[in-house]
Order: sequence, then C-alpha cells, then structure tokens
Amino acid sequence: MTENLSHSEPRSAQEVAASRLRSPHTSMFLRMLVRAAVLRRGRALSALLAMVVAAAVATAMLNLFVDVQAKLRREFRNYGANIILVGKGGASLPAGALTQVESVLAGRGVIAPFAMVVARTSDGQPIVVAGTDFGRVKQLDRWWSVSNWPSAVPTLRQAQGRLSRAEDAREMGHPALVGVRALSVVSPKNQPFDLSFQGHTIHLTPAGTVQTGAAEDSRIYLSLSDFVAWTGVQPSSIEVAASGSPEEILAIMHQLEQSIPAADVRPVRQIMEGEARVLGKTRATLLASAVLIILTASLCVLSALMGWVFDRRRDFAIMKTLGASDRLLNGFFAAEAAALGAAGALIGFVLGIGIAAWIGRVNFHAPVVPRFSVLPFVLAGSMVVTLLSAILPIWLLRRVQPAVILRGE
Repeated sequence: MTENLSHSEPRSAQEVAASRLRSPHTSMFLRMLVRAAVLRRGRALSALLAMVVAAAVATAMLNLFVDVQAKLRREFRNYGANIILVGKGGASLPAGALTQVESVLAGRGVIAPFAMVVARTSDGQPIVVAGTDFGRVKQLDRWWSVSNWPSAVPTLRQAQGRLSRAEDAREMGHPALVGVRALSVVSPKNQPFDLSFQGHTIHLTPAGTVQTGAAEDSRIYLSLSDFVAWTGVQPSSIEVAASGSPEEILAIMHQLEQSIPAADVRPVRQIMEGEARVLGKTRATLLASAVLIILTASLCVLSALMGWVFDRRRDFAIMKTLGASDRLLNGFFAAEAAALGAAGALIGFVLGIGIAAWIGRVNFHAPVVPRFSVLPFVLAGSMVVTLLSAILPIWLLRRVQPAVILRGE
C-alpha cells in the first residue's frame, strides 16, 4: 500500500505540472493587467487622460493639416498653370504633344494648348490673337473674369436650317473672347470686326470679354480650330496645372522633359514657390503645436508611471520573491504602458476628429473631412510615447530589492 502511495504522488505532481503547462498564460496576463488598472484607478486614469489629450490634439492637428493641405492645393489650382511647355526657339510643339502631356499627367491636372500670332486690324493696328480650347481654359484659369465664354452651340438661325455653319460664320463672324483693353481697339461698339494675318482675313464677333489685369486683357482668343484654319499656325505652348506636392510636380516636369524633348518645360515660379511657402508654414505651425503638446503629455505620463511603480513596489517585490525575472516584470510593465497608449489613442482619435470638425467650422467656415489615414500614426505615436515614458520606471523597477521592500524599509 505504501508503494502505491509513493507511486501515486509523483503521478499526481506530473499531472499538475502538465495541466499548468497546458493552461493558457494569456488569460492570467490579461487578468493581471485589468487588476492593476482597477486597483490603481487614480494613477491609471491620470495617465489615460494625458494620453487621450495628446492623441486628441495630435489627431486634430494632423487631420487639419491633411485636409487644409488638400484644400490649399485645390485653391492654388484655381490660380492657373504651374508648368508651361514652350516649343524650343519659338517653334510650334510637335503633333501629339497634347496627348503626351495628358498621358504623363494621368488625370493629375488640367492642361490647355495655346497658339499665338500678331494680326492686324482693319486700320492696320497690331493685336495679339491666341487660339485655344475654351473648355480647357475654363477649367484651367478659373481666376479669369469672363463675361461670357464663347460657345460652340449652333445659333438659332442654324438650328432653323436657314444658314450653314460656314455661311453663318461669314455673316455673323466667328465667336471670340476679347480682352477688355483690346475691345476698345477692335470693336468699341461691340460690333463684328475683321482681322488679317499674312493675307488671310477672318470675321469675328465678340462673344464675351475677359479681364485679368495682365496680358490677357490686350489679347483676342479664338477657338483653336478656327485659329488654325485661319493662320495655319499650330500650338506653341501648353499650360499645365498639375496637382500634387512640390516633389510630385518636379517629378512630372522631369517626365515631360523626357517625353517631349522638343519642348522647354518651365515652372511658373510664382505659383509653385507661393504654394510651397504656404504649405510649408502651415505644416510647420501645426506639427510644432502637436509636438509641443505631445511632449507635455509625455511628462504627465512619465509622472503617472513613476507614481504607479512607487505604489506597486510591494507587488513587484512579491513577484520577484515568487520567481519572476526582471525580464518578465519589464515586459509586464511595458505591456501595461502600451495598452494605456492604445486605449488613449483610440479615445483621443474620436475626440480629435470632433475637435478638427469644430475648428474647421468656426475658423475656416468649411467642413473638415475626417481623415482615417492618420489613425495608424496616432496609434503608433501614442504607444511609442508611453513606452518611452516607461523607460525610467522600468529602470527603477529593476532596482527593486524584494527583501528590503518586504521588511518595510
């Protein structure tokens, strides 16, 4: 009987050891995390509040930056082209250049071709005439003040079948967009007028006026098809309003230089430099504010974690006495800090989206679209902040001496 007992005890110990090996350690780890947060609610809530504030501010600032950056780029596109392609030596651009530019842009901008000559009025005065695509220019140069854009829609008389397009053009004149200063030269009474170029005459009718305060005020614009049919001159320049960051625009310029070697690709420096300057100042202001507030929150988290370690010295001493290694304790404390950072990031992200929407409505009078693309950065940043703040407490944790703490010294 004694032999049976002696044999049964080792088997029982083996079974207990096996059951402990088979039992999940994860649930125990989670229970320890939850219990630590519940028993030290004050410390946990203060650290969580600091992370929520930091994450909310970072989310609001990043959301505003991304949204404002997109809005500013869209507004800058309304100021016209930021890239100009000009035929080398004043020559016309090669056939198919417009298609090549569209292929390089791949939907990342708007383009418009231009061809120009110096024509003569009926009394011999020189005037600059340009041919272009009115539909493209209307999208490209939204800042132009135009009374009425020329339309290719047939006139009422054409619709009734009384005149063909050619007959109507000869009688009524081809529609033209006339600069406000040029109008007083070619048609003071807003009547049809004639222009001649190299012995060819064209009859034009002012369909509308354009005013920009620049050279456009002294020009006359025709549709590109009418212009080429009259002068035989092909487009010599293409204006491009490319969208994207300054680096992306420079890459587009490089691709255009390689695709169209017969053209000089030039940036419109006033637009590009102004855009880069405004975006740079906006980025610097928002990011500096976010960094300053995050550093302040880091100090709050550091203070909370230091107090957390001090309050739990006895718990850690008991764990070390029971055989817990420094590595295990460090990992446990780092996991607590990371969980704190993740929880603060998620709560702060929701609050930050609301703060960004409120700032956009009050200060910019425009809606701010929630940018969920910033969530991974806020989440990762919050966890990094808490882990960095935990370095000093972890170092203090390694110096815990179980015997000294348990004796109450």
